[in-house]
Amino acid sequence: MEVILLENIENLGSVGDKVNVKSGFARNYLVPQAKAQVATAENLAEFEARRVELEKAAAEAKATAETRKQAIEALGVIEVTALVGAEGKLFGSIGVADVCEAIASLGETVEKSEIRMPEGALRVVGEHIVDIHLYTDIDTQVTINIIGEEQ
Repeated sequence: MEVILLENIENLGSVGDKVNVKSGFARNYLVPQAKAQVATAENLAEFEARRVELEKAAAEAKATAETRKQAIEALGVIEVTALVGAEGKLFGSIGVADVCEAIASLGETVEKSEIRMPEGALRVVGEHIVDIHLYTDIDTQVTINIIGEEQ
């Protein structure tokens, strides 16, 4: 199924691209979320009329993500305290929600869906690098320092 993208979508295309996707992806995700329109002659004409507006919105979103990236990088090392056992292993773990809280306590906001932890939750005391995906091409990293606190 051919669709016209109304916003930048990672690994698919940018605003105005006409791409071929599976019909279920278009019907269940792209069209209901207003991320794309079915590529008909009527929708192409409507898109061309709105092209400038949509490209401006995409540019604003990218600029906002850039400023957020700089603000997050300015935070430096983020310290989190957690209960530990004798060998430095945590009772529990530090997950995505805990990282969001730690960043929020320093004055910046990050959504849970923006945090990437491919190795899973952090379970050991020390410094760990956590990736944050802010926009299609904009990624940053923060260092989380887990400080052990014995009972």
